[in-house]
Amino acid sequence: IALLMDNQFGKLPADNAVNTKLFLESPFYCLGSKVFAPIKSDISGNITVSVFDKDPAKYATLQQIVEAEKETHRTEWPEVGATLALMWLKRGLCFIQILLQSLADGEKDENNPNLIRVNITKAYDQALKKYHGCLVQKIFKAVLLAAPYKSDFIKALSKGQEVTEEDCMASVRQFLVNFTATVDAIYEMCTTLNAELDYSV
Repeated sequence: IALLMDNQFGKLPADNAVNTKLFLESPFYCLGSKVFAPIKSDISGNITVSVFDKDPAKYATLQQIVEAEKETHRTEWPEVGATLALMWLKRGLCFIQILLQSLADGEKDENNPNLIRVNITKAYDQALKKYHGCLVQKIFKAVLLAAPYKSDFIKALSKGQEVTEEDCMASVRQFLVNFTATVDAIYEMCTTLNAELDYSV
């Protein structure tokens, strides 16, 4: 709980523009298990801060970065730079959003209620699977065996504090309000600007 509350996303403005500085300062991958390694790789390996650092005023929002790269790179775009990085990043964020929403909705394996493999698999299938080739999909299936127990996951989110599952899920729902809005805004922006590719890795 404390982990999520410490990393809350801010409320978006009326135009849904995502502030670059605040976005880059938000820790996206505060999930500790080995099962999240492929997701962390997608996220941390694809965050390009350098573009923003060159001119913070010019690139104050993510949309400004994407629009500038579209104009600069033309035929190569969107397969270059921060646009490509953001494309993969939003998929990793979507994975986290679906996972947390699934847990908050109470979805579980009735035969193994303390496992979260059902939730992780749902998130992976919906957010990332179609962008991963056979090899990466096999890696994910193997690493799924390292998925934490729900009780351990809750303990990690609460930074070791003793909290009830009910209280934890209430905090997850609170966290998801602005987080989901941010992820949706990024997807909408990429769709509007045609900054999307369907190839797999």
